[in-house]
Amino acid sequence: MKKIYRHPDSLIPVQTKYCAGCGHGVVHRIIAGLVDEMGLREKTIITNPVGCAIWADLYFDFDSVQPAHGRTPAAASAVKRILNDHLVICYQGDGDLAAIGTAETVHAANRGERFTTIFINNAIYGMTGGQMAPTTLVHQKATTAPLGRDPEFPAGMGYPIKVPEMLSTLQGTVYLARGATDTAAHVRQLKKYIRTAFEAQMAGYGSTMVEVLSPCPTNWGVSPEKAADLIAEKMIPYYPLGELKNTLPAAFGQQEKEGAQ
Repeated sequence: MKKIYRHPDSLIPVQTKYCAGCGHGVVHRIIAGLVDEMGLREKTIITNPVGCAIWADLYFDFDSVQPAHGRTPAAASAVKRILNDHLVICYQGDGDLAAIGTAETVHAANRGERFTTIFINNAIYGMTGGQMAPTTLVHQKATTAPLGRDPEFPAGMGYPIKVPEMLSTLQGTVYLARGATDTAAHVRQLKKYIRTAFEAQMAGYGSTMVEVLSPCPTNWGVSPEKAADLIAEKMIPYYPLGELKNTLPAAFGQQEKEGAQ
């Protein structure tokens, strides 16, 4: 009897370093499964920087590059331009992408660099102690915002950044979506978004990104079950799920549907 659900060949079977309830492992499983399904294991390179994403090279059984903090889009741009027949994944957390790496992210997207960014948004700095991130919600508490994020002066902490919406104004972006890991249905939908982004990249279109709303029970100070609930109750209302920009040709979408049947 053939197994229809198995451990991906592209995912190394080792004990995870991620906290209980963390969404990184779910996203790793999706990426590895798609790489196997698309037959790209020997032609996939992931760039993963400082932060919780730093562990990615321990789990993926394909090539990886570990750039300096925030410089992942610059490294991914170089890799993709040199190896343009490879699937290049820029795997970043919200602190790395939306804070120290904002300039690299914006300009790579504006140039239409043909790699795919997987953007993990857990609304906080996970690895370094729970500081406020650019994506931290209004009134959400963090170690550097113990009373909660206050966007108004005199606190003047600003508002959470909606990265795909911001990048959607750039002509170089062709596919931007946002998914979540809180429910099985959302995980299935997230896989479809990431597949579309990967296929668009391999077909030679412009910049693609999938944001993932991911729980961080440790730094949110809640149980894994409650963290999943908070995705639905707090994050999704502010960060709506779905395809936020899709300028791919209609024929591309039709081919994708036929391939999935």
